[in-house]
Amino acid sequence: MGRKNSKKTKNKGRNAALRVLKGTIDITRSGMGFVTVEGLENDIMVRPGDFNTALHGDTVKVEVRESQGRRGRMQGVIKEVVERKRTEFIGELQMNKGFAFFVSSSDKPMPDIFIPQQSLGKAKNGDRVVVKLTAWDNEPGKRPMGEVVSVLDAENSNDSAMKEILLDAGFPLSFSDDALEVAARIPDTISAEEIKKRKDIRDLFTITIDPVDAKDFDDAISFRKLKNGYYEIGVHIADVSHYLEPGTALDKEAYGRATSVYLPDRVNPMLPEHISNVLCSLRPREDKLTFSAIFQVNAKAEVKQYWLGKTVIHSDHRFTYEEVQAIIEEKAGLYAEEILLLNELAQKLRKKRFQNGAINFSSQEVRFKLNDKGDPIGIMIKESKEAHQLIEEYMLLANHTVAENISRLKVNNKPLPFPFRTHDDPDEEKLVPFAAFAKKFGHKFDTSSPEKITASFNQLLKDVHGKPEQHVLEQLGIRTMAKARYTTENVGHYGLGFEHYCHFTSPIRRYPDIQVHRILFDVLRESVEPDKKMEEKCKHTSERERAAMEAERASNKYKQVQYMRNFLGEEFEGVISGVASFGFWVETVEHKCEGLVPVTSLLEYDEFRHVEDEYCLQGHRSGKKFRMGDKVWIKVVGASLEKRQLDYEWVVAGELANQKKGAISRKKRK
Repeated sequence: MGRKNSKKTKNKGRNAALRVLKGTIDITRSGMGFVTVEGLENDIMVRPGDFNTALHGDTVKVEVRESQGRRGRMQGVIKEVVERKRTEFIGELQMNKGFAFFVSSSDKPMPDIFIPQQSLGKAKNGDRVVVKLTAWDNEPGKRPMGEVVSVLDAENSNDSAMKEILLDAGFPLSFSDDALEVAARIPDTISAEEIKKRKDIRDLFTITIDPVDAKDFDDAISFRKLKNGYYEIGVHIADVSHYLEPGTALDKEAYGRATSVYLPDRVNPMLPEHISNVLCSLRPREDKLTFSAIFQVNAKAEVKQYWLGKTVIHSDHRFTYEEVQAIIEEKAGLYAEEILLLNELAQKLRKKRFQNGAINFSSQEVRFKLNDKGDPIGIMIKESKEAHQLIEEYMLLANHTVAENISRLKVNNKPLPFPFRTHDDPDEEKLVPFAAFAKKFGHKFDTSSPEKITASFNQLLKDVHGKPEQHVLEQLGIRTMAKARYTTENVGHYGLGFEHYCHFTSPIRRYPDIQVHRILFDVLRESVEPDKKMEEKCKHTSERERAAMEAERASNKYKQVQYMRNFLGEEFEGVISGVASFGFWVETVEHKCEGLVPVTSLLEYDEFRHVEDEYCLQGHRSGKKFRMGDKVWIKVVGASLEKRQLDYEWVVAGELANQKKGAISRKKRK
């Protein structure tokens, strides 16, 4: 009897605890809302009349009212909007006398926004506009109010599409007046008093190496030979934290964005352009404030000692990656001696990193050549070369060193809350079928320990280089990996082979780097105050990073569709890049543009079923397989900009012609 009463009390306490919960609301096209709460197995249904000003993606507090049926879904009412996912929207203006209504073009239902006359700017009836939500009282019958931020060019659908992608991902298109006012008050000049507080290394040979179109240079490298025979290599990072005071309107907006977003034709910056591209950018022949990691290394690239602290630098030259690559290949050019030595040491660091457990996934980046209107007119493939690796290795060294330094510290016998950049071991559920699939190509995979997995990955990547299965095995291998994230739990970085790792080297475009700078500075001056909300902040910056990546993928997909519209009806060779029960994806060899071949379009040839462990579709009668990595011929049959979707059809004749060509080639070789 006592146990029963105890159980009732526990259940009562649990139900009370579940009464008001915090989560994120997802509003479907039908208008129904569902609140996802971390740690709760099922979401909470909210009817349209109970949204209480909540919009799709908002963080809300929901009061649980009832459940449908014994095992049914919980229902609730939104009590409070904790945080808006977005406050800017794209849509059409409908004018009346003295006021207007804004009708959103989003596929997520939302009420029309009332725009007073004084908030219309130069907008006219029927204009496509960006509107900012300014007020919405949680009272019956009260409409949301807003103001026109900008009028969109009706003929520039590309601009509207890119802005819509950013807004959908929760990234505002502009900074608030308050934030811009804070930015405007930051002095452009460096005082003599500030220089005295820092290590002055303006006389050291210092360079930056960045993409040709970059404007925000947030890292520089210095180099000199020391009398003791060692080399001194300085990694100097823009000291954004010096200019960005915690708690200001500008700091709050930077934290809200948490990252810059890089789309094919624009950058949506985390910080206003003057700070990103002028004040903090390490431009050549200008004195700049930096936070530095300075290393003494021997000829084997072994770090003998290091120093962390604030500096002032003066960059001698701004290089592009292409210029440095030419110097490395030709062994001649401006500052060739220094660059060649820096590269030699970087390659030794790289080799050592892979020996210590890093995984050597090759990286290939596809970019579009754009005309003045932002329309894609060609494709560029960028590969990681030694010039990129030179910068990468020194940035990794700095990030690893800072994290290792902080990891040793304790405050009140507890680890200091710190935004580590972590990467867990591969997912075993994904790893087992991957290993079995790799075995079909003759590649052995030892999954007995994380170390053996790493060694197997590196051996496989080495063995498949240049072979037909390279692309598919690399892509599937990456998919077995956990996602990197920010967290105070220091579990190390599996992919890089580091026990301690953080982000220190890109504070102009990443907020976690600013957090790292602030904590490190406090540690160096011995005035540390642990941030009890650091884990919550890590979750926020990780979520914003994922949102930025999704926006970048969506914009690239838009450009792919935009580009492939020029080739409707044409046939191309491609590689199967993904398989599902409803069809398979093909990436064209020539353009690197991915589209779907739906399984319904294959019915005239056979009925195909999905064989998961072989990553293929297999014909019921013919036994024909469409497997990841296979080469096929496709025809471009659809290109929807609205859906950001390419539709392909399998071309049997193209494949047969290819097989015939291969047979003739083999006959000639014999």
